[in-house]
Amino acid sequence: MSVTSQSENGSGAKPQKLTSGPGTLLVWLYGVMVVGAVSRSAVQISTDFGHAPLAYSLSALAGLVYGFITYSLVRGGETARRAALVCCAAELVGVLTVGTWTLVDPSAFPDATVWSDYGMGYLFIPVLLPVTAMFWLGKARRATR
Repeated sequence: MSVTSQSENGSGAKPQKLTSGPGTLLVWLYGVMVVGAVSRSAVQISTDFGHAPLAYSLSALAGLVYGFITYSLVRGGETARRAALVCCAAELVGVLTVGTWTLVDPSAFPDATVWSDYGMGYLFIPVLLPVTAMFWLGKARRATR
């Protein structure tokens, strides 16, 4: 299996497929999270941004991160795998930071974000998803060696 795309090595090799097996489930879960975070933040920002601008902006940011990870998984290839891995690590840092912040200083968040309380409003998927994705992306890299 090739780990580089045509544009990466010029040989016409197909990009490494990241959507096989568990990767398919990750794409679906990230896709659902994109829809949830983006639609939630769009409604909140357009109707009541002044109430909780930080929370609503963080939900929008989460949606963008989820969208980029979804795109990278679908695109495939070594560059996309590395980009997704970096974004998943940043996502995990964001979830842990915002999750802890919402517990330590709840008054800073008059309304919840996608990452509030470590994603409790989303069945803790926001904290479990990046860990699972990083494991899968690491395994995908090892499988191509």
